[in-house]
Formats: sequence, structure tokens, C-alpha cells
Amino acid sequence: MTPWRSERLNPPNPLQGSNGVAFGPDGRLYVAQFLAGRISAVDPATGDIEIVVPADGPVQSPDDLAFGADGSMYIADLVPGRVWRRGPEGEFSLVSDEVKVPNGITCVGDRLFVNEMRMNGRLLELFPGGGDPVVLTDGLAFGNAMQRGPDGCLYYPHMVSRQVWRIPPDGGVPESVAEDVHDPVAVRFDQGGVLHVLSRGPEGIVTRVDLHGSGSRSLVTSGVTGLDNAAFDAENRMFVSSFASGGITELHPDGRTRTLVPRGLDGPYGVTIDLGGTVYAADHYRVARPEHPAGDGSGDVATEILRPFCHGITADGGLLHTTSQYGTVQTYDPADASTRLRATGLDRPLGIAARSDGTLVVAETGAGRVLAVDASDTVTVLAEGLEHPVDVALDAAGRCYVSDDRLGAVLRVDDGEPVVLTDGLGAPQGLAVHGDALFTVDTGHRRLWSVSLTTGESRVAAEDLAVGPPRATAPAPALFAHGVPGLAPPFAGLAAAPDGSLLLSADAEGTVLRLTPDA
Repeated sequence: MTPWRSERLNPPNPLQGSNGVAFGPDGRLYVAQFLAGRISAVDPATGDIEIVVPADGPVQSPDDLAFGADGSMYIADLVPGRVWRRGPEGEFSLVSDEVKVPNGITCVGDRLFVNEMRMNGRLLELFPGGGDPVVLTDGLAFGNAMQRGPDGCLYYPHMVSRQVWRIPPDGGVPESVAEDVHDPVAVRFDQGGVLHVLSRGPEGIVTRVDLHGSGSRSLVTSGVTGLDNAAFDAENRMFVSSFASGGITELHPDGRTRTLVPRGLDGPYGVTIDLGGTVYAADHYRVARPEHPAGDGSGDVATEILRPFCHGITADGGLLHTTSQYGTVQTYDPADASTRLRATGLDRPLGIAARSDGTLVVAETGAGRVLAVDASDTVTVLAEGLEHPVDVALDAAGRCYVSDDRLGAVLRVDDGEPVVLTDGLGAPQGLAVHGDALFTVDTGHRRLWSVSLTTGESRVAAEDLAVGPPRATAPAPALFAHGVPGLAPPFAGLAAAPDGSLLLSADAEGTVLRLTPDA
């Protein structure tokens, strides 16, 4: 076996996605990690991290959390529509499975409230000791992180309509308190009762609203792309999370930041390299440039564009073509930041490659097909009847190869028929061709396979790669929940660089690796 050198293009991400945050009774900051399916506790003094709710437990997709008066942790498990109680001793009990897309969650003494992240969502009171949920109000335009204000009311955002509303915890008529707020995703009050509204946009804007006087506003730009939530400690220090890049950042009132937990890649999923040598990673919520630091000391990498939801990617000249497992194919032009929709309504499109004439070749994983999207955006079927096609790659002659991680094989499409090139590869996902060799990543055994395009002979080229098999929870989290995007399965992408090295999405640690064969 020829040894391959491995080099990280970016540091590992300690928190691959950070969402709801709340200080626990022990003084640590607890972080819900929606994509990773776990909850971690962060020491605010040292940044040390402990996983307290692992991904192989009953919780699938924790998006927010709150602590009750007795120290119990309450968890909004978004995709399956469950709200959990984790007792002070670590035991779990189901509070409710009647909430659709639960997200914002908060405790008022020993009372528990949760809202729904969907159109016409509800805000409900739940009863951990038993009893039917009580609906306080409905009509939410995508609810999210909420909190009790100094006046005793519950404050919550309408993400779509860009508003902040409030309602008494015993019910009543909801009242709008702020209109035209910048992409609101969370509302939080500091120790002095000042309302802070976090923006989910690329600039990381926080809007402070004076509720006690004129209603005036002031903006702070944090630079943290994709803010998700915030918590204030006893000293009124503000700590923010990011759905787009993870990490925990202390945000000062004047906009200065201090990194407590470094940020980085949430996945990554697909990876590609353009003719100029720039590496791009499809990172679920964004397209990122792993070799380029964000420049703010956060450990994060540069964001090319904030793009929910991005999974497959290939560079073609000056363009980037992307897929989303939620059904779309798009083309992005970095030169003018324009986006063109190429196909929609597909069933989990994932791997993507570009022919020399600009035609896109796409693995439609959910439908078991390989598709072509031409210059006029006409979609045609190149092959069908595959079990679970994940990625596609083209050789110098334009022949198409497909990886199937359930069949454990790489297939070649010959005149519309998939023909096995080689099998016994475990769970092959990412594909890349360089010269007469095809490479694929076996996520089941964490190996890189090299396959001769001439003979079909395969051999293990590298082992112990930082790629992760799908999480152990069964059944697998749903791709959609009540029409809202749920959890997209992971994908370990692979790309060939002109110098013969390979670029690998090491999704088990949140990096892109450059693999180079020793001379």
C-alpha cells in the first residue's frame, strides 16, 4: 500500500454546529448541537467541552434547551417533534410528542413553554408532570428562541415576518413589540432587562431594543455568520452560538468578540477545487473556503456565501454548481454573487459533476437515478434502478461513474445501464478520478480505495480516515418534518486536485484533508 500524507486545510471543529444555549445550575454553558445530534457543556472560564447528551441516545436533533427550577434540562428535539426532560441525575422522560417542529423553549419557574418553527406555528405550555398541552397562541411565522421579559411576558420572534411579539404566560392577546427586525432568530434579555434580537444573516447583527422608553434601536455587528442563540451569565457577559459554523463567542456591547470555543466547518459535505486552486466545501448552511481563515482569530474559515442547504459541489470554470438534499440544483457565480436555479423537486440530489460542455451530472440518491441537467436546464435521466447512488465522477473520456453506499460498489454507466466496476467497498461515498485511477471513500471502514479504470482492480490506499458512519440512532432522522427541512444525512465528499492530491471532507472532525501520495 502506497503511503499517503494527510494535511488538514483547517483546524477541527470542537462544536460542529451550535444552536440553543443556556447556563446550567453548575455554571457551565450547555449547547444544543442540531446537526451533530448531541448536547455539550462548555466551561465559560476555560472553554473545555464535555459531551453530556451523546448522539446515540433518545434525542435526535436538539435545537434548543432550557433549565427548570429543579435543575432539569428540557430539550426541543426538532425533527421527530418531541420535547424531553433530562433529570438532574441524567434520566430521560418524554414530556410531549404533540409539538410540530419544536424549537424555542423556555422555563418560567417550574412552568415550561415551547413554540413551533413553522408557518402558523403555535406557542404552547407543556406539563412535565402530565396533562394536555395548552395553546397560548398560534399564527407564528416560524417561531424560535424565546424568553420571559422583565414585564413577565414571553417574547418570541416571527422569523419570516421579521417581527418580535410578546404574550402573557397565562395567555391573552399577543402584541407586536418590534417590526422590520433584521432576520430575527432569537430574542434574549440581559441582566438589566435590555432586549437583544439576534440575526441569522451573514453579518452577525444583534439589535438592541429600548422597550422602556422611546423604542429606539442600536445595532452591533459581531461578524459571526449565522447567529443562532445567546445566553448572559451572572456578570452580564453575552455568549453567542452559530448554526453555520459552531463555536461559542463572547460578544461585548461595543461589538468586540472573544473566542471561547473556536468555530469551523459544520460538516463538511461535498468538496471541490477550481482552476485557480481555491478549495470550496459545501457545509450544509454555507459554501466555505477551508484554506482561508476568517481573519478574526475565531478558528473559522471564510464563508463564500451563506446558503442553506448545500451538500454537493463542483467547480466548473469560474462557476460553482451545488446540490441540496432538499431537492434543488443551483449554479453560483462568485464573480457577481449571482445564483441560478437549475432544477427543483428532485429526490435527494447529492453528488454532482460537470461535463466539458457544461452539462451537469447529478446523483439523485432518493430516486435511485443519475440525471443530466443541460445548458437550458432540461433534466434527463442517464440511468435508473440504482439502489442508493451517492456521488458521480467523470473520466477524461466523459464516462460516468457512480458510488452506491448500500450496494458497496462503484458502477459505470454504459449506454444508460449501470454496470459494476468493482464491489466489496463497504460504504463508498465520495468519488474522484485522476488519470487512470478512480478513488472512493468508504465511510463504513474509514478507508480510501483506489480502483483501476482499466482492470477494475481495487486496493486500499489509505486507512483510519476521519470520516464518520451515519449516527447510530434508529430510525434515521427524517429529511423533512411537517414541510420544514429536517436532518440531511452526512456525505464524505472527495475531489481530485490537478497535482494528483485528493481533497477529502473529513466530516468526523469538521475538516478538509489534503491526501498526497508519497513519492
